[in-house]
Amino acid sequence: MRRAAEEVVQRLRSRDHLALLAGGCVRDTLRGHEPKDYDIATDATPEEVLRIFPMGNTIGAHFGVVLVKQGEFSFEIATFRAEGEYRDGRRPESVTFTTPEEDAKRRDFTINGMFYDPVDDRVIDYVGGQADLEAGVIRAIGDPVERFREDYLRMLRAVRFATVLDFDIEQHTWAALQVRAPHVIEISPERIREELDKIWRSPRRVKGFDLLVDSHLMQAVLPEIMNLQGCEQPPQFHPEGDVFVHTRIMLDLLPPEASLPLVLSVLFHDIGKPDTYHYDAEADRIRFNGHDKLGANMAVQIMKRLRYPNHLIEAVEVGVANHMVFKDVQKMRTAKLKRFMARDTFDDEMELHRVDCASSHGMLDNYEFLQEKAAEFAAEPLIPPRLVTGHDLMQLGWKPGPRLGEILDEIQDLQLEGKLTTREAALAHLKKLVTEN
Repeated sequence: MRRAAEEVVQRLRSRDHLALLAGGCVRDTLRGHEPKDYDIATDATPEEVLRIFPMGNTIGAHFGVVLVKQGEFSFEIATFRAEGEYRDGRRPESVTFTTPEEDAKRRDFTINGMFYDPVDDRVIDYVGGQADLEAGVIRAIGDPVERFREDYLRMLRAVRFATVLDFDIEQHTWAALQVRAPHVIEISPERIREELDKIWRSPRRVKGFDLLVDSHLMQAVLPEIMNLQGCEQPPQFHPEGDVFVHTRIMLDLLPPEASLPLVLSVLFHDIGKPDTYHYDAEADRIRFNGHDKLGANMAVQIMKRLRYPNHLIEAVEVGVANHMVFKDVQKMRTAKLKRFMARDTFDDEMELHRVDCASSHGMLDNYEFLQEKAAEFAAEPLIPPRLVTGHDLMQLGWKPGPRLGEILDEIQDLQLEGKLTTREAALAHLKKLVTEN
């Protein structure tokens, strides 16, 4: 990809245009990381770029951006620009083409405002990005209040970069972020969600969680999380503290590569506790009856608000709704246990259960029991093909209806428990049921 990007630069340069690699790819290269993509900035206008690359597509005519394909890779080529006034907290009212220095000054953070000239092998830095990159600092270019007012998403981006890169946010940038944080809800839910997801997917997600809280962004985008603060829990089961502290510890215990549904399930698993808090005076303990079901419903509403796709909503809903079921696994019949373990979301739910226990009372007996059962059941599929089908039942004279399904499940239960192991035995059992009914 790097070679293809440099070929695009060379082609622009061969037509007497200045062309440079720009933004995140320069930042990542200086950090010794392979960029995920390469952006190119040039003094060529979009019309001039299209004359050089006639197969290019204008994807942002107002902003002077052309998408060009080079081999198997695609690159955005943007004309150096200065931006007019922002009125909607997202995009400028006007754009004028200008110099590299002015282009750098309109970008968000110094570490993203550098250019690289691959022909002369030199970094072009008008904003002090190299120094901040070496110091591990996220600093807004120019006036941070103005930078955030131009595009409120930049506040979430500051937290995301600080999280993913493990950098500090410079004090004036941080102060401006805290002041402007409530305005983040003025941008689209989809853009908010995309930035949050990058934070949750990071191995340093707890740092991101803390920054979201301390910046007041969490209160703006996920106020339900802030409602967990001060929600006391029964100390005999939760010596670690309130629900907020418990949730944060769970995030910290997750493996670095935790899936997005798992992270979201951790965040939302106890979201229903504040609304179900009840002190049982007779038993002298705090209870949260039904918090799992309420929490599942709340998780669905939160994720719909942030425009998550249905498959992710469903996975998190199941994880939150089932997180209390794990306390009963050692009492389950083998058939029910196998069905429970065979679900697509089970591995994430197991990890949710592990960190739930490890962050509170520390008792992992149910987790260890399930690990032992997984090893015991590993020799064959948890849910093998049925020994008999509805067609077999109807051939014996059974009419379609709810009872037919119940009979099939009864037969499958016996199969899962090893009490029926062959089709012949299952058919014989069916015939006996027909005679009895």
